[in-house]
Amino acid sequence: MNILVCDDDKSIVDAIGIYLENEGYTILKAFDGAEAINLVEDNEVHLIIMDIMMPKMDGIRATMKIRENSKVPVIMLSAKSEDTDKILGLNLGADDYITKPFNPLELIARVKSQLRRYVTLGSLDMKSNLYRTGGLIIDDESKIITLDGEEIHLTPVQYKILVLLTANAGKVFSIDEIYEKVWNEAAFSPENTVTVHIRKIREKIEISPKEPKYLKVVWGIGYKVEKL
Repeated sequence: MNILVCDDDKSIVDAIGIYLENEGYTILKAFDGAEAINLVEDNEVHLIIMDIMMPKMDGIRATMKIRENSKVPVIMLSAKSEDTDKILGLNLGADDYITKPFNPLELIARVKSQLRRYVTLGSLDMKSNLYRTGGLIIDDESKIITLDGEEIHLTPVQYKILVLLTANAGKVFSIDEIYEKVWNEAAFSPENTVTVHIRKIREKIEISPKEPKYLKVVWGIGYKVEKL
């Protein structure tokens, strides 16, 4: 997922970027509100961390402008002396705030919480190429898979298999059908190839791969993603 970090202090932007990149997120960087607005317009952004006090355009005005066209969650960064601005920011569209200096673990926890809410309840639901079952969500436009708000990384073949099954949740596909649709060629003894990929997918999306919640075998027929 893409997170935009905006602060006029480059060292803070870089530090936040390191924390979040270590969690697997992609970071976009801005150093004033106007630059943040441009990045939101030109990129798919899933969350914004926005400082309040910045030159050119402050975080509150930038958030108000972003809110005209986007529901992306915004976490505001504030100094302890900025309580009034912090409250104003929340009233005008910010979703959360964190006070400087901040604990990196708290920042990460707040980011994950807001992303879970956005993926579950936010504007991603409006996309026609969004596939969901339970806590498993595939955004086929941005090629992002999340499970309970956490991003899941698959190989291209694993991704294609999971999209096929999740887009048709509840439907059973034979091994031959999976092979032909994913590899776009006639199936010839594909069992080992498909089952290996299925096992790898389970290892990444299931708490207990031997007792899967999502990706299940239908003995003698094939595989399906459960419709939850």
